[in-house]
Amino acid sequence: MGTEVRLVAGASLPVHADGIRRVYAEVFSAPPWDEDEAMAGLYVERLAADAQRPGFTAALAFDGDTVVGFATAWSTPESFPEDRSYGHVAAALGPERTTAWLCGGLEVDELAVTARARGTGLGAALLTTVTGPAADGRCWLLTSVRAQGALRFYQRAGWYQVPVTVPGRAALTVLLGPRHPARPDASGPDAPRPEGS
Repeated sequence: MGTEVRLVAGASLPVHADGIRRVYAEVFSAPPWDEDEAMAGLYVERLAADAQRPGFTAALAFDGDTVVGFATAWSTPESFPEDRSYGHVAAALGPERTTAWLCGGLEVDELAVTARARGTGLGAALLTTVTGPAADGRCWLLTSVRAQGALRFYQRAGWYQVPVTVPGRAALTVLLGPRHPARPDASGPDAPRPEGS
């Protein structure tokens, strides 16, 4: 059997919980995340709640019957959240850009592919699958600047790293999707500008 990527309804995710947990544990136990095995279990528990979010979408990558990758995304609320790292993001971008660029957009929450499945195009296929519902191209995500492999992957996929520093220990950075209207190569007054300009 070959590899394939499939959209999966939130209600169907528990069927694949063991595979998702295994992939999460493998990917996020490595630097710079350095999460322990328990975090993978907590992620799967959180995923059940995340599946209830407006605009939630999930895609799984399979090698035969084995889950070798996953991606999740959802619509960012019009009232930007303050929990998790969101407060730091809002502080870095400021209220106007946060509202214009992120609120109502599709946020890619997680993307993970096992080491043996990397370099096969599955990561790009997962990313394209979960961002497909964003007809206006307003997709965004956060990752750590310490995750150089992830940053290179997103940049090869056409994502734009916003040149602002997000405060906090995680050293996060905001990336805008390939068709996001606020990219500097998009027309309009809201395009990102380098810090200090």
